[in-house]
Amino acid sequence: MKTFKTIFTILLAAFTIISCSGDDGADGTNGTDGTPGETGTANVIYSGWINAPAATPETIDGTSGLSTSIAAPQLTADIMAKGTILVYMSFGSGTNIYTLPYTSTAGGATNTITAIASLKSIKLFRFKHANDGTTVALPSTLSWRYILIPGGVQAATSKTAQLDYSKMSYEEVCARFNIQP
Repeated sequence: MKTFKTIFTILLAAFTIISCSGDDGADGTNGTDGTPGETGTANVIYSGWINAPAATPETIDGTSGLSTSIAAPQLTADIMAKGTILVYMSFGSGTNIYTLPYTSTAGGATNTITAIASLKSIKLFRFKHANDGTTVALPSTLSWRYILIPGGVQAATSKTAQLDYSKMSYEEVCARFNIQP
């Protein structure tokens, strides 16, 4: 019992001494700054769901189809040269979302809807693979959404793994950039 009282007294004294506060000392010197981290996602630009104007006939590189355009006011030459441009299509409900280019057999023929980026605009072009002069409709009821990912720092070596956002699903891209689907 005597040993217990001695240990208890020592602990009580130590606690009392430690809990007393003294004057603050001078601040130490600042350390050196660390190396910069990876470029963040703060500059990612995305649209809401957009309905495009009615499509009109057009021939691009000898392929007949229908085209329309959506405005992308923040699509710059720098993003086109160094960044990533993702375009998605929905049948108007914001569900069943497809990444462009999108190939289907709508209208009884294999056809593709693709996106062609230019400054401040994205052209949506639908063409039949048969290239027989006929077209498959590009309804104005379809909804479109784009995500613009500005280029960051160029990789130092080819061994550095780069994410290929075009191979990610719409849901994966939205989760990666904290975008509300």
